[in-house]
Amino acid sequence: MKRFMLLLAMVLAFCPNAYCGEGRVLNTASDPWPPFIDPQNPKGGLSIEIAKAAYATQGYKIKHKIKPWARAMDELKKGKIDIILNTWMTEERKAFLLYSDPYTANEIKFIKLIDNTFEFSGLASLTGKIIGTIRDYGYGSEFNNATNFRREPVSDININIRKLIAGRIDLTLEDEIVGRVAIAQNDPHLLEKIAFTNNSLSKKDMFVTSGLAHPNHKEIIDAFNKGLKVIKQNGTYAQIMKNYGIE
Repeated sequence: MKRFMLLLAMVLAFCPNAYCGEGRVLNTASDPWPPFIDPQNPKGGLSIEIAKAAYATQGYKIKHKIKPWARAMDELKKGKIDIILNTWMTEERKAFLLYSDPYTANEIKFIKLIDNTFEFSGLASLTGKIIGTIRDYGYGSEFNNATNFRREPVSDININIRKLIAGRIDLTLEDEIVGRVAIAQNDPHLLEKIAFTNNSLSKKDMFVTSGLAHPNHKEIIDAFNKGLKVIKQNGTYAQIMKNYGIE
């Protein structure tokens, strides 16, 4: 028994995050973000499907848990989880994350009440406004550091939509695909009361990331990149994207 316990301790010392050996499991977490991370979808959402398919070609499995975004990012930064599947790139994050090759992109637009004539034309057009944001999302340093408008962070987009309808904020913002799906799932009648701006704040690539504090971050990200190439070549990637209405 003592010898067995010693061997077990040695294995755990070299494999603390349970992804060594055959069928290696990568632990990931993030908040609901349909259609990319979707607890109501039996397959988990677009990001989870792509990650599972790519990592499967390299002998990995994915285990995803729903957690608040800020908590998941903190755990990733500290190496307590292996990956986050749906990360935007920011200068701040590059200091503690390793990024994969991009696998899709988001277009971040402002959301307003349907009768609001506002159109985004640069940060100056936001002067004096109260804007609902999502806590710890990567909107970019220019938006985050601007002082001509006020940001009110909350935990998810549906809270911001309710605040917008109630007149407590002037605008909120989200990827248009994500925003429409989230509203349709939560309060579909609200889609008739809101509109997205034509112009976007930014177009952002989406990445899988691993914390630099994780002892095997490079191996994990390299595996995704290799797997992504495989599923793009064999048609799996295109079929997943098509299933979500993204060509």
